[in-house]
Amino acid sequence: GNPELPTAVNITWSSINFKTILQWQPKPSGYFYTVEIHGQTSDTKKKCILTTETECDVTDALRNVKETYTAHILSVMSSRMDDFEEPPFAVSEKFTPYNQTVLGKPEIQNYTQKGSKLNVVFQDPLTPYTFPNGSFQNIRDIFQHDLEYKLYYWKDQSSGKKDATTKSHTFEVSVDSTKNYCFYVQGNIPSRRENRNGQESAILCTSVGRNILDEYGAEVFIIIAVIAIAVITLAIVLSVILCKRKKAKAAREKEPLNGV
Repeated sequence: GNPELPTAVNITWSSINFKTILQWQPKPSGYFYTVEIHGQTSDTKKKCILTTETECDVTDALRNVKETYTAHILSVMSSRMDDFEEPPFAVSEKFTPYNQTVLGKPEIQNYTQKGSKLNVVFQDPLTPYTFPNGSFQNIRDIFQHDLEYKLYYWKDQSSGKKDATTKSHTFEVSVDSTKNYCFYVQGNIPSRRENRNGQESAILCTSVGRNILDEYGAEVFIIIAVIAIAVITLAIVLSVILCKRKKAKAAREKEPLNGV
């Protein structure tokens, strides 16, 4: 083989919604990398053959998401290698997509606050995998009943959070009809030992009965009040000064001229 070639180090798996990227170091100089994906029961698959990059998209080699894989990153000189030569390689940690991929952000499609009910409708994140008809599978298609979602919600400008759980695409929770609420949605796999919680959706807020004080807070109004008082005070002071000047002028005009 070529034992003098450096082998990969710092090998990591990065996976969100089953899109999986393998990364490593160092950048090669005068040689190449080839990635082999080894499954427990599946055939070995080669990816990123003779690459000078230090990352490789291995998503389509991990279609059996419940299988556990390891990656062999081979350091090779060129494609002109005899079959009996085994190049030096480094082995990654084990990776099981079903247990380790991170759940991405759910997309909130619609929300309403009517009276004392807050309704939120959201959509499952898509995966790179497709059905036979070509449409993309979402994470619910893969996780099925293992997947649930949590809604975290709180009164606008308050820090006290409440939460609700669903296995569907909707939430309906009771709220104070006189207050606005902010919220986000997060996927969850309770059966996992690690990576149970997914990424948080965007935070959105309702605007039912929202007034300027809710929007900007009391501090802004204090500043506005101070400015208003200052303007009124200045106007009064100027009025008094002008009035005094006017009276003084009138008094001067009534005085007899000197020498008359």
